[in-house]
Amino acid sequence: MDGLLQQFESMQVDQEVEEECPIKQVEITVPKTDDPSLPVMTFRMWVLGLASCVLLSFANQFFWYRTQPLSISSISAQIAVVPLGHLMARTLPTRKFFEGTKWEFTMNPGPFNIKEHVLITIFANSGAGTVYATHILSAVKLIYRRKLDFLPALLVMITTQVLGFGWAGIFRRYLVEPGEMWWPSNLVQVSLFRALHEKEKRSKGGLSRTQFFLLVLICSFAYYVLPGYLFTLLTTFSWVCWLSPNSVLLHQLGSGSQGLGIGSIGFDWSTISSYLGSPLASPWFATANIAVGFVLVMYVMTPICYWFNVYSAKSFPIYSSELFLGNGSIYDIESIVDSRFRLDRNAYAQNGPVHLSTFFAMTYGLGFATLSATFMHVLLFNGRDLWNQSRRAFGGRRKIDIHTRLMQKYKTVPTWWFLAILVTNIAVIIFACEYFNHTLQLPWWGVLLACAIALFFTLPIGVISATTNQQPGLNIITEYIIGYMYPERPVANMCFKVYGYISMAQALTFVADFKLGHYMKIPPRSMFVAQVVGTLVAVLIYQLTAWMMMATIPNLCDTHSLSSDSPWRCPMDRVFFDASVIWGLVGPRRIFGDLGEYGKVNWFFLGGATATFLVWTAHKAFPRVKWIGLVHMPVLLGSTAIMPPASAVNFTSWIIIGFISGYVLFKYRTEWWKRYNYVLSGGLDAGTAFMTILIFFSLGYWKIGITWWGSGSEGCDLASCPTAQGVIVDGCPAF
Repeated sequence: MDGLLQQFESMQVDQEVEEECPIKQVEITVPKTDDPSLPVMTFRMWVLGLASCVLLSFANQFFWYRTQPLSISSISAQIAVVPLGHLMARTLPTRKFFEGTKWEFTMNPGPFNIKEHVLITIFANSGAGTVYATHILSAVKLIYRRKLDFLPALLVMITTQVLGFGWAGIFRRYLVEPGEMWWPSNLVQVSLFRALHEKEKRSKGGLSRTQFFLLVLICSFAYYVLPGYLFTLLTTFSWVCWLSPNSVLLHQLGSGSQGLGIGSIGFDWSTISSYLGSPLASPWFATANIAVGFVLVMYVMTPICYWFNVYSAKSFPIYSSELFLGNGSIYDIESIVDSRFRLDRNAYAQNGPVHLSTFFAMTYGLGFATLSATFMHVLLFNGRDLWNQSRRAFGGRRKIDIHTRLMQKYKTVPTWWFLAILVTNIAVIIFACEYFNHTLQLPWWGVLLACAIALFFTLPIGVISATTNQQPGLNIITEYIIGYMYPERPVANMCFKVYGYISMAQALTFVADFKLGHYMKIPPRSMFVAQVVGTLVAVLIYQLTAWMMMATIPNLCDTHSLSSDSPWRCPMDRVFFDASVIWGLVGPRRIFGDLGEYGKVNWFFLGGATATFLVWTAHKAFPRVKWIGLVHMPVLLGSTAIMPPASAVNFTSWIIIGFISGYVLFKYRTEWWKRYNYVLSGGLDAGTAFMTILIFFSLGYWKIGITWWGSGSEGCDLASCPTAQGVIVDGCPAF
């Protein structure tokens, strides 16, 4: 036994510490110091953290249903709590309660510090991250118009969010400790924390980071009144359509929301960052891969498929997520759902098969390609590193950076904590699915299969997310698998997707927060408590808010009853609903299998793996050609995965800003980039969010608007028209 202990101790000290971080952006952004004496779990942290979580959960669910969704990031709360924290530090009593016992505490342990601020932001992150399972609630109650009780909905939402803790605990050694796993989006918050807490010297006539942030915040806040209310045309400025108001072709080419978006650009931050996140936080190589993927999809693949009439493309809009009949009209989904909430086969045979716009079908194909490319990329490019990390985890020399060394003074979270949550959560899921099987439809074996898929893909997708700031999704493969194994049950398909896909995505959110705590030297156990409590509170507020809105807003998400300019058309929920029809109600066999017309789309699986292998082969054959190694096929192929509901204008605007920041400024103005880039991102986020909330509650809620040519749409209405002969749609010319 003594020999084993000595061997274990030697393993613990047999480490190779790197004082310099392997990633330049981390080296110049994250401080290499720590003050373990700073109090963390304070009274003001709990008050401000829980308040931030509740307010952001309510606001994000409220805006989620909007025709133009708005996601308010935790940065808004991160800024707002600073003066409140300092106020509490000045006014709260310093008296010690239970003095002399292990329960001793004080409401005011001293000045408001950066570590308290980080944990408050972790609470805010819980509220800022959407509860994806709310889509099930919206799809069933609002679009399918079927009954779903509060308790089973709550159980699905809680277990979906908490399940990710298990995967996060299992893979944190691989996704948090290595310096190469740097999670680029965290650097925005690190820069902002430093700007708000550190006293910095500035050159004569220059701006400190705090001053720069406040200046950007004020400018962003003031400017957004234009695209957000007075001059809404700035959100999608599609000037090509104006060259010929009656030309369907020009509208298809120029529309930023319904077409290819040639020349279309958005002049507001919400258009730029709404779907892809902040372009200022994206590494240039990832931005370049997204740009190449977008160009290939929108300007090569889509035009070729449409104008060569692949899958009867001209019978439908060039860009749409709607489901169609063969004659180009919208499919009445309610007519093919029977009383058991399953497919009515007779009605489906009478109506005819579901058709997709060719662009929508191709995006599913790209999802197939992204999945196989993700697995192949991690195997070929990261396999050796992961194997070495695995060996070091069980013995031998460990290679750690300065931040990991500084964190070793704190107690880690035992792995059994995560495993206990995981096992308990799976048991609750199985109970819920069996007890409420008439509602949720998913059998027990489906729960275990979904968990197996999430466990398998968390590590490879985590590696990509940690290094590129982009996260390939599992939504398509989960829908595909359960759609074949358990067809014609839409709710089962939706539940399987959230357990197989969102538990993985939620795990990576937890891991990203672990990394933020790693950078800011937060005790891991304090971080764990904040994440667990914040997650549970956020789920409850999200569901209560959704339930309240469903009861108070008439025709919420009903596109057939609402006007085209209604603020409550729920685009994200509509896409989720369409997916449940394709993969759950109708089933992949009738669309992508031997009974469907889109079977050739399955070849994308092979294409994604082959393309990745060719890039790896070229990289090995020409190691001195550096740009080959930067070709990242999962990011490139998955660049348009969010389309729809994202549109071309979101990408064109995002790519332009990403190029200026990630390439031009980082290369030629490195010091400026180091000092201000991430602070600029935080200021734009916060200013836009504050003005959006102000506009909505002071003007939008009371339906106070203005009407002039600058407050209209982009003016590309004909972009949604089909061009096939004999297909007649209201408002469109006949061909």
